[in-house]
Amino acid sequence: MPNYAEIHARSRKDPEGFWAEIAQGIDWTRKWDRVLDDSRPVQRWFAGGEMNTCWNAIDRHVAAGHGGRVAVIYDSPVTNTIRSFTYTEMRTRVAAFAGALKAKGVARGDRVIVYMPMIPEALIAMLACARLGAVHSVVFGGFAANELAVRIDDCTPKVIVSASCGIEGAKTLPYKPLLDGAIAIARHKPAACLIFQRPQLACDLVPGRDQDWMEAENAAKPADCVPVLATDPLYILYTSGTTGQPKGVVRDNGGHAVALKYSMSAIYDTAPGEVFWAASDVGWVVGHSYICYGPLLQGCTTLLFEGKPVGTPDAGVYWRIIQQHGVKTLFTAPTAFRAIRKEDPEGALIGKYDLSKFKYLFLAGERCDPPTLEWAMAKLNRPTVDHWWQTETGWAICANPLGLERFPIKPGSPTKPTPGWDIQVLGADGHPLKAGEIGALAGKLPLPPGTFPTLWNAEKRYFDSYLAEYPGYYKTGDAGYIDEDGYVYVMTRVDDVINVAGHRLSTGQMEEVLAGHKDVAECAVIGVADELKGQVPLGFVVLKAGVNRPDAEIVTEIVALVRDKIGPVAAFKQAVIVKRLPKTRSGKILRGTMQKIADSQAFKQPATIDDPAILGEILDSLKPLGYAKAASSQGTL
Repeated sequence: MPNYAEIHARSRKDPEGFWAEIAQGIDWTRKWDRVLDDSRPVQRWFAGGEMNTCWNAIDRHVAAGHGGRVAVIYDSPVTNTIRSFTYTEMRTRVAAFAGALKAKGVARGDRVIVYMPMIPEALIAMLACARLGAVHSVVFGGFAANELAVRIDDCTPKVIVSASCGIEGAKTLPYKPLLDGAIAIARHKPAACLIFQRPQLACDLVPGRDQDWMEAENAAKPADCVPVLATDPLYILYTSGTTGQPKGVVRDNGGHAVALKYSMSAIYDTAPGEVFWAASDVGWVVGHSYICYGPLLQGCTTLLFEGKPVGTPDAGVYWRIIQQHGVKTLFTAPTAFRAIRKEDPEGALIGKYDLSKFKYLFLAGERCDPPTLEWAMAKLNRPTVDHWWQTETGWAICANPLGLERFPIKPGSPTKPTPGWDIQVLGADGHPLKAGEIGALAGKLPLPPGTFPTLWNAEKRYFDSYLAEYPGYYKTGDAGYIDEDGYVYVMTRVDDVINVAGHRLSTGQMEEVLAGHKDVAECAVIGVADELKGQVPLGFVVLKAGVNRPDAEIVTEIVALVRDKIGPVAAFKQAVIVKRLPKTRSGKILRGTMQKIADSQAFKQPATIDDPAILGEILDSLKPLGYAKAASSQGTL
């Protein structure tokens, strides 16, 4: 059997031959003319080929005699609901809802916005769009009306599908007023809205525009799969841009299906019929890739979870789900494990459950600090894989490829580039740096299938943002280094490398030190303005449950710890203890917003923030230190 080194080398030396073989794993209605079309700045994969993603995710398994296999398990502790759907049942519902969309005029190439909570109908809507060759754009359920309106105007959907409400912990969040408000603000008006009425909160429908989801689905004629070009868009997923305007990342059909099915075996070592759980949300790229498409393309059972890692009802909910549903592979964000560790630092709840079928834990979505990874490995006694990828890439850039070869785990590193990726560390002049030197992490072109070929209606922005700075490379926007063994270390975003008196320092490296303190549950370090040194680091620390020592004592210890581990050059002299950190709903810490608050700059409440009240808490915690003197939230707090 070829080892990782041979497989990876071939994927770079002969990408066309390598991916042509992998592409045999999905069904094509027409074979491609060219495996790799590199006539554009970034390549298109399987040009001229035709296929349908929904067929490959659902119908193909039914046709192969696996219709009775469970495709989706829905587990909602917030509604006390557990349901399962076989592949045959999913095909029936997806075909019917595709028929409902078709009845509203949705056809190949049209856009449909999906504004949904974590319920099975979210997956049904995505797959129904793929079935028709329509382009779905999932917007995180509960997004503010103005943010939803921006996305409506950018992708001009023919139809919007939504639900009456979402449920956040113990709170019911009405969606319909937000949707109505967004449509009122938007210049583009959808032709129709299909609304799924949840029993927890029904909503009023606008006559002539809105229709009850189940009425439309039950009345529809089931729709067949529509073949589309491999290079046709499957979806648009918006991610925040540095200009404040969202970027519509485009994913194509063919390369996406090929790459994700391959990743299920090569990276996650999860076979057809096994249970794969990505504890994320369909509004994020992880939800697209590994709640919806990846597991279903592989013929796995995917788990859809409506809840939180703590509080629904406690820090043992993950272990209950793994035991109850026989989960083999769990993929979640490090922030989820920091929350679990904070509530149950000794891991006492883990021992209450039978985890014998549970084999692997994968972490991604943000940098995984070594203490969190080490805690997970120690308490679970399972391989714990930190892997690195982005909304733009659609699947892992670097990982420990458990289905190919298992490498020793080095906490702090997502291991090595996955097949198809050539990662290099570049200096300011664009030339590769030596092992151990920190620089910009960049991927040499061509990028593998499954990555993004463009931004929606923004080709120039795509080129300027990702390709212009380092010709021949994709700029990841992350900084780090590669060690002598070829392990990649992603230290921070390039923007989070701070300049202290001429020394370029990684805030991620400092966070790693802070996270190693015995009382620290999670932390963040930002660079704040300083008249003398340009910038100095400032730490924010959340303590573990049950810590009752004076804050000043703990701050003194962590300051000394950074001085000991990194040295006086870090100039780390200040930290503040806070109850919680401001985060997006996917768990990413809002360091940029925190920095603006500390530097007394005007800041805008991010649309993706989990709880806006936390920004006020951060502002109050900084004032005693002399920061945030004139910070203004532009009227959002």
